Amino acid sequence: MAILSTLGNYKNTGLLIIRIALGMMFIMYGYPKITGGPEMWKGVGAAMGHVGITFTPVVWGFLAALTETLGGFLLIIGLAFRPTALLLAFVMVIAALSHYKAEGFMAASHPIELLAVFIGLAMVGPGKYSVDKR
Repeated sequence: MAILSTLGNYKNTGLLIIRIALGMMFIMYGYPKITGGPEMWKGVGAAMGHVGITFTPVVWGFLAALTETLGGFLLIIGLAFRPTALLLAFVMVIAALSHYKAEGFMAASHPIELLAVFIGLAMVGPGKYSVDKR
């Protein structure tokens, strides 16, 4: 279809839309975890036990919440984009393992999808409408 062939001219706009949507969602996921305090952080951080890390779950939970919240903001503006995407991918690995072990594959499918998106974004970069633009 000839009319759709011109959409290739809007790759950077497409990346911006993806960055804004994912960033907003991760701020909405992460902010309640940060404000939830040490009890919330301990529960979130306990998921690291799925990869054999059982010490300081409060610290791991806080770091996951901070990664989701601050990472969402950094995605939106496109600053430190690739490291942020890789950190969010790691958070999604832990989330996928946690959901898979507790509820099965269907519950883990969303974090697995986001894992693929973040790895792809880390490879592609933020696009020209970002602080990191080159």
